[in-house]
Amino acid sequence: MLSIDLKQMIRSVPDFPKPGINFFDITTLLKEPAGLRATIDALTQPYENVGIDTVVGIESRGFILGSAVAQRIGAGFVPVRKPGKLPARAIKEVYELEYGKDAIEIHADAIEKGQRVLIVDDVLATGGTAAATTRLVKHLGGELHGLAFLIELTFLDGKKKLTGENVFSVLQY
Repeated sequence: MLSIDLKQMIRSVPDFPKPGINFFDITTLLKEPAGLRATIDALTQPYENVGIDTVVGIESRGFILGSAVAQRIGAGFVPVRKPGKLPARAIKEVYELEYGKDAIEIHADAIEKGQRVLIVDDVLATGGTAAATTRLVKHLGGELHGLAFLIELTFLDGKKKLTGENVFSVLQY
């Protein structure tokens, strides 16, 4: 149970990045010490003492949240990035967008076979990026323990692309 109302600390920005989209800006939450602490507490709680080896954070706000969760639970941290941003050999996963395709990459040596992995990001929307990250983790031999999100946009039904996975979200809209 949250001790503060995180939703009240999140700024809603209408028509960003394009008309008709209501963007939930978490920078207003993260700048408040109590909000940041409560966010990391809420994301961490389900994964304490379950033996997570590695937290995978999805670019870019997943880096902020995922690294803090990793530090709290005593796990390592691995970034998943847009193509061309990682310096060593990487593997790529292409996924469908509403109008086109996109891709993400992970270092080829980032996860060892059998490592217990938690994926962390700020928002679960349509689920495409999270599903692609899931495929990358499994391709490298990681055992996916779950996916944790600060916000889930339930009306977009992103969980459908993650069927069979353990999905946790702190807030739902």
